[in-house]
Amino acid sequence: MKYHGSPDFTHAQTDALGVLVVNLGTPDAPEKSAVKRYLKEFLSDPRVVEVPRLIWWLILNGVILQFRPKRSAAAYTTVWTDDGSPLLCNTRKQTEALKRQLVREGFSDTVVDFAMRYGNPGLPSVLESMFRQGVRKLLVLPMYPQYSATTTASTFDAVAADFRQRRWLPDFRFITHYHDYSPYIEAVAASVREHWQEHGRAQKLIFSYHGIPMKYLMKGDPYHCECHKTSRLVAEALGIGTDEYLTTFQSRFGREEWLKPYTDHTLKALPSEGVTSVQIVCPGFSADCLETIEEIGEENREYFIAAGGERYEYIGALNDRKEHIAALGALVASHLHGWTVDNHSDRMGRAREIGAEF
Repeated sequence: MKYHGSPDFTHAQTDALGVLVVNLGTPDAPEKSAVKRYLKEFLSDPRVVEVPRLIWWLILNGVILQFRPKRSAAAYTTVWTDDGSPLLCNTRKQTEALKRQLVREGFSDTVVDFAMRYGNPGLPSVLESMFRQGVRKLLVLPMYPQYSATTTASTFDAVAADFRQRRWLPDFRFITHYHDYSPYIEAVAASVREHWQEHGRAQKLIFSYHGIPMKYLMKGDPYHCECHKTSRLVAEALGIGTDEYLTTFQSRFGREEWLKPYTDHTLKALPSEGVTSVQIVCPGFSADCLETIEEIGEENREYFIAAGGERYEYIGALNDRKEHIAALGALVASHLHGWTVDNHSDRMGRAREIGAEF
């Protein structure tokens, strides 16, 4: 195996702390070919789909990638902006805001950047850039409040795969979840309160999270439990009872059983139970994306109204809201605690003393 070095390394370079924000990913364009590349990378991850590799390769390449990219590209077209996909734009804004927040937290010289687990900007290129800037102590923040092997652990896998190719590794810390972190809970609650102040309350507040296959829960994945805990803590912060909110799961894929209750089935059934006004919040999505804007904001609205619902409101993701950035800043600062770097002002001189060439 060949290990990557740092061909432009200089003993005059100072060391730095680094914070890497990682989100799921996005196609490069709302086009069939770009979406196909993205889906192939995403759905080839064995953390995402736990099916024997040969069988899954045949299903993925022979069926899914023949039909799904066109449909997904059409959906992406409806949410795409002049600056790219919503997830890319929102993650970039969050990272810029987090960097400013860390200055306020006392980490003014920290290198802060973001990468996508799938698609661009990819982890290897962003890590290389950070290391070239002198990052010798690295904290990785996957933007998934609730832990799942399909997301958080997959991010760790990708970082580890990159590290396996490197000769010089940084000190390393990794945030696995923050589903019950008080400032995060309060940020979600604040977004709901703000919506209530402007629009009033509906009969039900629905917490919708991205689903995972039921078998993953049965194998020990804590995601289901962490989602329910987030819902409970936010409800307590809002002062609402168990009869005033629901926890549901969206975005299932394929025919097997996923975590229930399903968001779409729930919304189709509620009007027949006398619930004609709902508000939806998605605490598991740190940034608005296709699954929140199109699936929750549009598709599920149509289901609810068609079933007899009268009022449907989506409460946007936290994105770069000040409460969210403050929460992330405090979370990151707590994990950076005790970490310092030496500027090595005398490193070049000492290197010359032992015969290093420049």
